[in-house]
Amino acid sequence: MHIEQHFTGSKIIRDLVLGVSDGLTVPFALAAGLAGAELNHWTIIIAALAEIAAGSIAMGLGGYLATKSEADTYSTELEREYRETEELPHHEEEEVREVFSNYGLNGETLESAVHAIISNKEAWVKFMMREELGLEYVDPKRALPSGLTIGGAYIAGGIFPLLPYFSNQISTHQALLISMIITLMALGLFGWVKAKFTGVNKIRSAFQTVIVGGIASGVAFGVAKLITNLAPHPY
Repeated sequence: MHIEQHFTGSKIIRDLVLGVSDGLTVPFALAAGLAGAELNHWTIIIAALAEIAAGSIAMGLGGYLATKSEADTYSTELEREYRETEELPHHEEEEVREVFSNYGLNGETLESAVHAIISNKEAWVKFMMREELGLEYVDPKRALPSGLTIGGAYIAGGIFPLLPYFSNQISTHQALLISMIITLMALGLFGWVKAKFTGVNKIRSAFQTVIVGGIASGVAFGVAKLITNLAPHPY
């Protein structure tokens, strides 16, 4: 017997991707910009850790509010669809017929499909939510786990680029070079692991993650470097 295997954790992976990718790139760019300004190790570490703390809170809160908003929108539209099937059943039935017509159904087949849907109010409403509004159910209980996942992933990703700066045995420029290598390796590893869960090609996923993350890091570093060059030195 053929058993189809489908990945069902896309929302968790989305949260992890969002948190880790930003966590790897933004703290790296900030630390790199400060290193370019020739600040000492601990100044760079303190500034970067402060950014990781603020960034993780902002990202986590954003993820929480986004999921909560999606859940609230679904709930509001669900109530409206239930009300419309009660107050405007013929209009809603025509919308079901139009949806099936767009899929190529006609004649008795079309009418049978329409009748099958409208004979079950719950199925009818869910059909309209998905086909008319393009909305899928969002569990409001996911808001907090989503926010915590994104925030935690941001912290986990942000620590890696900072590791070289904890060593006083190397210069900040050497730490920057090592941090760059670590960040790119971490991005590649993250892309590889992500591919294992999503089922896509592992090498391609790793390569794409490195390229996209590398470009994002480069742009962020350029902005950070520009700002530190324009700003007055604290020494």
